[in-house]
Amino acid sequence: MHLFTPPERRFAEAVSRLVYCNPFLPERIEHERAALQEEFDERNADWNLQGGISRRPPNVLVLIDKTEQVLERARDRLAASGGSAPADEELALYEDLLVLLLFDRHGFGEIQPSAALPKAAVLYEALLESAAPYLVIGTRKLPLWDQMPHMFACFFQLRNGFQNIFNYIIGVSHSAVELRAAVWQSIFTHDMRRYRRMLYKRMADYTTLITGPSGTGKELVARAIGLSRYIAFDPQARTFAGDSAESFFSLHLSALSPTLIESELFGHKRGSFTGAVADRAGWLEVCPPLGTVFLDEIGDLDPAIQVKLLRVLQSRTFSRLGETETRQFQGKILAAANQDLSEQIRNGRFREDLYYRLCSDIIVLPSLAQRLADDPDELRQLILHLVRRTVGEDAPDVSSEVENWIAEHLGMNYAWPGNIRELEQCVRNVLIRKQYHPPRARSQSTGVGPNQSLAADVLQGNLTVDELLRRYCTLVYAQTGSYEATARRLKLDRRTVKAKVDPRLLEQIA
Repeated sequence: MHLFTPPERRFAEAVSRLVYCNPFLPERIEHERAALQEEFDERNADWNLQGGISRRPPNVLVLIDKTEQVLERARDRLAASGGSAPADEELALYEDLLVLLLFDRHGFGEIQPSAALPKAAVLYEALLESAAPYLVIGTRKLPLWDQMPHMFACFFQLRNGFQNIFNYIIGVSHSAVELRAAVWQSIFTHDMRRYRRMLYKRMADYTTLITGPSGTGKELVARAIGLSRYIAFDPQARTFAGDSAESFFSLHLSALSPTLIESELFGHKRGSFTGAVADRAGWLEVCPPLGTVFLDEIGDLDPAIQVKLLRVLQSRTFSRLGETETRQFQGKILAAANQDLSEQIRNGRFREDLYYRLCSDIIVLPSLAQRLADDPDELRQLILHLVRRTVGEDAPDVSSEVENWIAEHLGMNYAWPGNIRELEQCVRNVLIRKQYHPPRARSQSTGVGPNQSLAADVLQGNLTVDELLRRYCTLVYAQTGSYEATARRLKLDRRTVKAKVDPRLLEQIA
């Protein structure tokens, strides 16, 4: 038997691709277009460029209505089949259509994992009620029916993922859009079908390394990932297994001495060092399986502690400072660096084997200058977001005041060497004193600027081809302020230019 007519089959195949794609990448729009065809509305199709979803987009409304119609017809055919089974691929398409319909109905319920039991139970019962007509047909139960607790947990994680990504990554530039897509992949991987099937319970094994210039918001990205982890749902107790929102532990390594870092991270035994007056559990021990430990400025970590952290990443075990008992770490580790770790490795200040344990997943944050070069309107949205956190309802008026002050006194081409952190301080200064004085540009102690330094290294033959291209692309980009203009001048592909521009060198040039 066939569950779908040929046109319905084409629609179902497009929806199936849509269900498991990265919603922050252009592929989502292509799958929506393929599903809706002439009914597809090009207007506002890319809600990612709008910086969030305040309501269901028009294409989604049409898509859900059509999905429900196709599903009902397929269900009727299944019920009338007299027990004959459809082909496996058609049954998989049927379930994918249902996943989209159920997520639309139940994926954005306002519930926290630690919410009262009745609320979680009510929402889960509502999900079962919606799913039953499609999955329990006569005496037959389709395979997805037994996965409902897992699907409920997946829907909750998807909702958290959307919410945290939009809350912590603000902006509408292509750089911001690409960053949101990269964070989504760090949470769900590039293959959401495989993630739903097996990887959801293994993501703690993969460390994410977040790199980028200082002040670009690495901890915000870490929070978006750490607070969006999968939380299992217990169908008997009608409750979630924990709450990742209460299990995010951030440690700024550059601000602490090696002994304090060891104590904070691994814990210590009484008397293990001066001031250790009692036993203390470190964050690796306190962190539950759903929790996340974020290590900021990992490049500043003392070499001796690097060895201990390597053991954690290799064997998931550690010992408190001053004792030999082996303990288990079950959570996830995220790390951030604004230094070039490859240079740290060459200089012998960072272990190469530790780096290869950290880099299973890498996210590179763009500088604020890069984001503004992609889209100058990004500045307006960032200012509004920063002001709204402070003044609330008056945000639009205050935001305009700050933006006008910046345009008049700094100029719209100001490079923002301190990135978003500097912009935040500028907003506060203008709000309080109606003025902001940027720090002086870094002085070059040698008196040699980036242009002269590049020329000298070329003449002396000190550069590899890759280093030459990286530095030259960065210098030209600093002049043009645009990837496209740089690509035209150098006769390179835009993607090559974007990959080669060095944020740290760009910060020095600024």
